[in-house]
Amino acid sequence: MKYGLEIAVVLIIVVFAAVFLLQDAAIRASGEEAWGGADGAAADLIEASGYEPWAEPFWEPPSGEVESLLFALQAAIGAVVIGYVLGYWQGSRKTA
Repeated sequence: MKYGLEIAVVLIIVVFAAVFLLQDAAIRASGEEAWGGADGAAADLIEASGYEPWAEPFWEPPSGEVESLLFALQAAIGAVVIGYVLGYWQGSRKTA
């Protein structure tokens, strides 16, 4: 079979997409919050306990969009560094 690997990759992507969509539909049907995550639950628990932080951040982003931009920029820089290190390692292995 000439395109065996490509067909396998497409089938794996379709299976993962189907599982994701079925889980999302089941969560929406049950009325629960979809993909709430642990961060929100932990923040609610901490606020309910009456805890008050003893330190304040020295700078807070002006909006959620700026915060998301900074997070994405941090992730992109990390990916570039990891890609460079892995590429350098792979290249040095091939030349040695």
